[in-house]
Amino acid sequence: KIEMDYAGVRSGLHTSINGVSNDTSGCVPLQVDFSDTLKKGKLYYWYFGDGAGDTTLTPFSSHVYVKTGTYPVMLVTIDSATCNIADTSYKNIRVGDNKAFVDFTSQKLLPCTNLGYDFTNISTATRGTFKPGIFTWDFGDNTPLVVQDLNPVTHTYAGPGTYKVSLLLNDTTYCNSPADTIKTIRLSPEVKAIFSTPANGCVPYNAVFANNSLGGLNFLWDFGDGSTSTEDNPTHLYTTTGSFKVKLTAFDSTSCNKQDDTTFTIAVSPIPTASFSYNPAEPKENTFTNFVNQSSGATKYIWNFGDGDTSILKDPKHIFEETGTYNVCLSAANDVGCSDDTCIEVRSIIKPLLDVPSAFTPGKFGTNSVIRVIGFGIREMDWKIYNRWGQNVYESNNLKSSWDGTYNGKLQPMDVYSYTLKVTFSDGRKITKTGDITLLR
Repeated sequence: KIEMDYAGVRSGLHTSINGVSNDTSGCVPLQVDFSDTLKKGKLYYWYFGDGAGDTTLTPFSSHVYVKTGTYPVMLVTIDSATCNIADTSYKNIRVGDNKAFVDFTSQKLLPCTNLGYDFTNISTATRGTFKPGIFTWDFGDNTPLVVQDLNPVTHTYAGPGTYKVSLLLNDTTYCNSPADTIKTIRLSPEVKAIFSTPANGCVPYNAVFANNSLGGLNFLWDFGDGSTSTEDNPTHLYTTTGSFKVKLTAFDSTSCNKQDDTTFTIAVSPIPTASFSYNPAEPKENTFTNFVNQSSGATKYIWNFGDGDTSILKDPKHIFEETGTYNVCLSAANDVGCSDDTCIEVRSIIKPLLDVPSAFTPGKFGTNSVIRVIGFGIREMDWKIYNRWGQNVYESNNLKSSWDGTYNGKLQPMDVYSYTLKVTFSDGRKITKTGDITLLR
């Protein structure tokens, strides 16, 4: 692939401030992240406009401005292998110290059944006064935005609920513009305490509580272990196991009933201990490894034998596909999902072998009720069984599968069936085997 670009290298200066793309202004001290969006160069010269600079091999740089002012930034992108060798791009960075502090207060209107609120803008600036019309209210209920100055504003909601009210200042006179503040108000004629949290956890458990109360100006949480909180949506760390009755009390002097409480019980469970042993301790050729589960405090188990095979039995036995060392892992869990894991390296010795029984008795009990390929170290197989008319009545490529003597759900007649078997062993050897199978009644 050849790029025929006679325009040569190009430069594209991009800025980011506090994660805001293409922002070019802020308050001192100000960190600006620079990048070349075109990324065409092999070398980059950055001139930050305050006497500092940087040279990089990658299209990224960063700089902190410690004094106010407007700084002309220049980026020179270099690629000596191109026709024009270099290209330059520019951008101005404005650093100020006139910061605005955006804030407001809120007051529910009486009587207690009223769904109206008074909002008062109490924003201040480092210096100067605000111009009219630079503030915007969003009352959080999808009603039209309201442009207002510092005068109070009244808003009536259509119904009870929890609303996020935001006040936004948008005036580039202030170095942190646009700036906003967001507060949550809970509105209801009668306060009702409601919260949610998972019913179970594993020690140490950091419980997260979601406050869904209707109304409420203040809240008191009792976590059932002697600890409390007055946060709206707290978290709490339980370091011991047990059952804990959590109580939330919601207070609202503007509501008709003034306060309400609710409780919920959570269970903090111990973490099980996963442990196992196996035998034989020294590997024996073509022998199953027996795993002995020694876990405590668990009711569910997942085994990963390190060869792609798994089991959910408590004490499984397993034979590996080929000689090697396998990282066998056990995950032990209790009924609420607390779990522990442990792994042990287990060695195996596998000598590739293959056999197919010559007869079986479907419909009877025991190992002879089905017929399967018996072998060790079989990596791939293709097994097909035919009746005397050459009809393919069974096929499989899975060593664990077996034929129960049926075809399309019907038991086949007593007869002699032929098969072809193609096998690839774990050592890479391939063989093809044919033979007969007698179906007996």
